[in-house]
Amino acid sequence: MTSDVAVIAGAGAGLSASLARLLAKEGFRVVLAARNVGKLAALVDETGALAVETDVADAASVANLFEAADKTGPLSLAVFNASGRTRGSIADLDPEAVKQALLVGAYGGFLVGQQAARRLLSRGSGSILFTGATASIKGFSGSAGFAMPKFGLRGLAQSMARELAPKNIHVAHFIIDGAIAPNGSGQTGEPDQQDRRLSPDAIADAYLAVHRQHRSAWSSELELRPWVESF
Repeated sequence: MTSDVAVIAGAGAGLSASLARLLAKEGFRVVLAARNVGKLAALVDETGALAVETDVADAASVANLFEAADKTGPLSLAVFNASGRTRGSIADLDPEAVKQALLVGAYGGFLVGQQAARRLLSRGSGSILFTGATASIKGFSGSAGFAMPKFGLRGLAQSMARELAPKNIHVAHFIIDGAIAPNGSGQTGEPDQQDRRLSPDAIADAYLAVHRQHRSAWSSELELRPWVESF
């Protein structure tokens, strides 16, 4: 029997790697998208995932990603984990760098969400999950080049959720409110120093739980933060 497919766009060594391991363990056929697939070699060996070289800001590249995923089985879950950012004073920001951040972080989310939605609408079920940040809801000083794509991604997720929920497609946005710990770092130190960074494995567990929520009680947005993080 063909396994359901999970596409993770913006794959790397952190949260997306934890997601890939968890989803592979749970029986999904995992497809990883990254500009540099060479960095994913060890993760591919570990999980049996398919890695596809992808520029999420390019429509043809994203279409190629999902066409490759189609060959592995029916899409069930798409996760957009790519992020575009540039930091600095508003007077000093490089306009081209800001443009690229918007293309990757917001337009890329649209391209991945659109391709996923087309397939899930045909299937009649599935989930599309977007990774946000504190910058999705707060524009900090010096962070215009990060807040803009993150605000845009959140707006995209909200619009898609309202459109697709009545069609049995679950769309959710995750506010990752804090720094993510490196994979394999563990939790060490004194009690008041533990858990200051989010565990990528714990975040992955939350993503899968949202994907598996009963449709009578869907979450459209989930905020994840360390218990010591200030509000």
